[in-house]
Amino acid sequence: MKFSIITVTYNAEATIERTLKSVAQQTYAEVEHLIMDGASTDRTLEIASRYPHATVWSSPDNGLYDAMNHGISKATGDFICFLNAGDTLHEEDTLKHLAEAWENANKAGDVAVLYGDTHIVDAEGKFLRKRRLTPPEHLDWRSFQEGMLVCHQSFYINRHLALTYDLQYRFSADFDWCIRCMKEGEKRGFVNVYVREPLTDYLSEGMTTANHKASLQERFRIMAQHYGYAQTVLQHIWFMVRSIIKK
Repeated sequence: MKFSIITVTYNAEATIERTLKSVAQQTYAEVEHLIMDGASTDRTLEIASRYPHATVWSSPDNGLYDAMNHGISKATGDFICFLNAGDTLHEEDTLKHLAEAWENANKAGDVAVLYGDTHIVDAEGKFLRKRRLTPPEHLDWRSFQEGMLVCHQSFYINRHLALTYDLQYRFSADFDWCIRCMKEGEKRGFVNVYVREPLTDYLSEGMTTANHKASLQERFRIMAQHYGYAQTVLQHIWFMVRSIIKK
């Protein structure tokens, strides 16, 4: 079983190396690391060239999700995951544990998604906190009515179910993509497998964080599309009540 780790970069010299090191240090050998670079003008390509396990494509693109689509088209692994520059796999055995979870689950049926928890880290890679939303033991596309319960970087999708990102969304296409991929898996009778450990150390301050309001607006539209407008309004009322209760 092989993994494809895809990292989209643009002028990421400050953060790319720790992601490259993280993948290179995995004890599980069947992994390819695809660097989809948007024609960086800094030292990103120079740094990536030092890591023979990484395959680099560099050309102008139409933004993050367009580059992700190109990454999917290049991937040859059985499962695909996206790591941002600066994100790392939680430990050196992470892919080994994922492969073991797949092997155990595959005896009962085909696997659509392997998923687990995420830790938030600072610019030095130090642990800050666990992610606020916790992955459920049983996940399907309806689960995301509660929000993005699984971080995109801890969501490993079967390559044969990996749809392209909808480029009408600039900040939350990953939310829509996860829902659509899980719908496709359910349609084919595949199962989703919870790996009971942190999979990713996620670097705080991503693109969605920097564009928080626009991201939330897109997520409302996405939820309305998949779950219905009335249900989405009711769900957002509950989100507001829940935030007040937790204060």
